[in-house]
Amino acid sequence: MHERIWADASLQKKREELVEKIRSFGQVAVAFSGGVDSTVVAQAAFEALGDGAIAVTAVSDSLASGELEECLELVRKIGIRHRIIRTEEFADPNYLRNNPDRCYFCKSELYGRLSDMLPHLAVEVILSGANMDDAGDHRPGMKAAAENGVRHPLQECGLSKADVRELAKGWDLPTWDKPATPCLSSRIAYGEEVTPERVRMIDEAEHWLREKGLRICRVRYHKGDLARVEVPLDELPGFAAPGVRDELVSVFRKLGFKYVTLDLEGFRSGSNNAVVPGDLLQIPSRILNVNR
Repeated sequence: MHERIWADASLQKKREELVEKIRSFGQVAVAFSGGVDSTVVAQAAFEALGDGAIAVTAVSDSLASGELEECLELVRKIGIRHRIIRTEEFADPNYLRNNPDRCYFCKSELYGRLSDMLPHLAVEVILSGANMDDAGDHRPGMKAAAENGVRHPLQECGLSKADVRELAKGWDLPTWDKPATPCLSSRIAYGEEVTPERVRMIDEAEHWLREKGLRICRVRYHKGDLARVEVPLDELPGFAAPGVRDELVSVFRKLGFKYVTLDLEGFRSGSNNAVVPGDLLQIPSRILNVNR
């Protein structure tokens, strides 16, 4: 263990509380996406339970390229057992319709499949990587989690995103500073149908932006095959410069976008949620304690 880092008494206490919380669940399956949150839960679960824990990664058209490979590297580093499953949210018309509750149908597919698998995996509880910061955003997937008895150990231990990153760094996990990587379908404006072709366009467009050196970016799909590109504000001038701008437009049009725009507000996580009416917002703080 990294004694110099764990010598921080506050961080050590957070680690111990998380490990003990997971140990109290018995054998567990971690819904593992490879992001920093689920990676910390997987690490803590392995430390708490050893082979009594298994990480399960769902693969579908909405998974960005390269993410599965990162998951495989992470589980090898942690040592936790791993299972890959195929989810079929693209077969659900409610998901494809892409209303503001789309994530509910995605998580219902994932957690429903995991619930059915519990006896075969020889585990009792499903764990998610939801943290305390998630309680203040539109999260319809939390309703699906509650319906399937999913536990959220990071929330139950009161851990914020900053806490999670500190723990990941203490465990020497390479995802400690990894930007959030939500599913590709979340880039499609509500009301525009989710299709494999559209998520492919988004995936390839964001891959091109990352090849230009960006760690954080979003390509949002809007009606009429319009791409709304979000990059950090300090990167905007470079992408608006004639040479780069012309290349960006050319590449995106070849991918299938008819219009290409740079968002002058820059990168904002979850910016598509700005158009969700207040009465449709599902803030998970209302159901946060359902499994306590």
